[in-house]
Amino acid sequence: MNTDAKQILEAVKTGELSVDDALLKLKTAPFCDLGYAKVDLHRGLRQGAAEVIYGAGKAPEQIAGIVDAMRQNGQEQILITRLAPEAAEQLAQTLPLDYREQARIATLGELRRPDGIGTVVVATGGTSDIPVAEEAALTAEFFKNHVTRLYDVGVAGLHRLLSHSEDIMRASVIIAVAGMEGALASVVGGLADCPVIAVPTSVGYGASFGGVSALLSMLNSCASGVSVVNIDNGFGAGYLASMINHMEVKG
Repeated sequence: MNTDAKQILEAVKTGELSVDDALLKLKTAPFCDLGYAKVDLHRGLRQGAAEVIYGAGKAPEQIAGIVDAMRQNGQEQILITRLAPEAAEQLAQTLPLDYREQARIATLGELRRPDGIGTVVVATGGTSDIPVAEEAALTAEFFKNHVTRLYDVGVAGLHRLLSHSEDIMRASVIIAVAGMEGALASVVGGLADCPVIAVPTSVGYGASFGGVSALLSMLNSCASGVSVVNIDNGFGAGYLASMINHMEVKG
């Protein structure tokens, strides 16, 4: 994912960018202080992916100000997570938003061509888990990954999952999203030869304790290669999957 610094250096190497211009790009103020937010302008250089705007709790005017600061500093693609429909409607009056209400995600700018090493598979235990799964899938797609969705393939009907064995075997990363008892992650982990990111959801009856039951089940998975993110954290899973799918040998 870390391409910004490489692109600057490659441009210097090919003569498309002078050393002085490259130095100016690298010396640009590391953040923009808006008073209510300090927008991290160097995150793309440090981590390979620009700052993502967490929409919950922010006024539409604040989000618009952050977006404006990012765009003025050359950020063409912007991701906003946990954005309420009302806020999205207000922002869309002045910004070219692509809003996906089910996932509560908005993007600005065209999605770039996938360049990961393989495919990210996003699987859910049930249909009720799809909003969290879509947050993960859209996040992975935003960060240039090819995504395959396998929805409603929970262990209550194991044949549904096994009918997608080929997708599971070919995946480079799998995101397993499930509530209730959270068993999907262990089953997928026992079938796949790639990392599995488990996402517990708050879907379930009383004793699921808002996703804690699924979280504890996933943390106690007996399948090797299963990691766990927080309850309903589709964004975190999608981001981590993208990092894995873009791994390079460092040396």
